[in-house]
Amino acid sequence: MATLTTLGTVLLSGVVGSTAYGLAGPDSDVDRLGMFAAPTSAVLGLHPPADSHVTTDPDVTLHEVAKAVRLLLRGNPTVAELLWLPENLYETRTALGDEAIGIRDAFLCAGRVRDAYLGYAGQQFRKLISRPDGTFSADTRRRTAKHARHLMRLVDQGYELYATGRMQVRLSDPERYLEFGRRVAADPESARPFLAAAEARFDAARSVLSEEPDTAKAEDWLLRVRREFWTAPA
Repeated sequence: MATLTTLGTVLLSGVVGSTAYGLAGPDSDVDRLGMFAAPTSAVLGLHPPADSHVTTDPDVTLHEVAKAVRLLLRGNPTVAELLWLPENLYETRTALGDEAIGIRDAFLCAGRVRDAYLGYAGQQFRKLISRPDGTFSADTRRRTAKHARHLMRLVDQGYELYATGRMQVRLSDPERYLEFGRRVAADPESARPFLAAAEARFDAARSVLSEEPDTAKAEDWLLRVRREFWTAPA
């Protein structure tokens, strides 16, 4: 069912992040992600609407469909998971949202998936080895453990997508990631060999993904959205 907002019409949205992965703790926030269609007449006008809307209370990120498509074509891991969620985590689904899920393979290509997921994992590594206060405080250890968990998750989900063309958002063994987080919180450098091994694993694998995304199929979907939402629904 579509959700109308001041931004436009939400086509697809759901719960993402730690809750979706099975890594959420008692203090974890519930993150939501979605894509919306602004009226096409507004997009083409002199004052187009913002292409993203982000709030922190509650934690919600909504991308306008054109931005969502661009991010998907770049292999953005955060936006990609919106198209691979378990059924029970979707909160808004429309026919056009379902079509986006149906063509999710079109957004993928081997090189961008590899670079995006390893790139994001590398960002997590740089965060976890940075201790700006020079301490091993409880808060620092919690943040380090979180970055380590997401480093491992990005590597595993990215490799699965690269090697098989499919991705399981819900992790089958959350404890493995929690244990890795605890270990790295005690010794951040212990994540370095894991990341090096991940890069070697990608290099050794033969991807089932194409060399380029199917931009024609992605654009066809986007243009159908534009035709559907020429003006704002009454």
